[in-house]
Amino acid sequence: MRLIGTIVVASAILAGCAGNPETGTGPRENTGTLVGALAGAAIGSQFGGSTGSRVAAGVAGAAIGGLLGNRIGAAMDDEDKQRAYYAQMQALESGPAGAPTAWENPDSGRRGTIVPGPQYDRRGMQCRDYTHTIYIDGRPQIARGAACRNPDGSWTPVA
Repeated sequence: MRLIGTIVVASAILAGCAGNPETGTGPRENTGTLVGALAGAAIGSQFGGSTGSRVAAGVAGAAIGGLLGNRIGAAMDDEDKQRAYYAQMQALESGPAGAPTAWENPDSGRRGTIVPGPQYDRRGMQCRDYTHTIYIDGRPQIARGAACRNPDGSWTPVA
């Protein structure tokens, strides 16, 4: 039950920060943020053996899902998001710096690549920058970010 509460709070925070009339984000993007965050949290919470590591992975999944959800609105389905999430985790964990890790959903035709940067130390944590390019109807949607490895091995996006 605590996991669900943590995920709901993280999702609400992400959705609450999403709307901005100056940047043109509105209800569709906010919905995408919330849906993406919840999908990411659900997927992320499947990783890790202990309750604590599942909570951390769920929060990380919410943050990644929220980023993807806000950037592309409701254009991706659940299968797209799941494939994108798994590819991003694989790229962060074991992808060589500068080498793309690709994903594709043959049912929707959507695809993407994640290009991780080199690993670096940030306040004692192992981190990586990344660029995630998602192709929707042939047009690239680009999200850039950074993530750091937690003690349990999961990755958490950082500002």
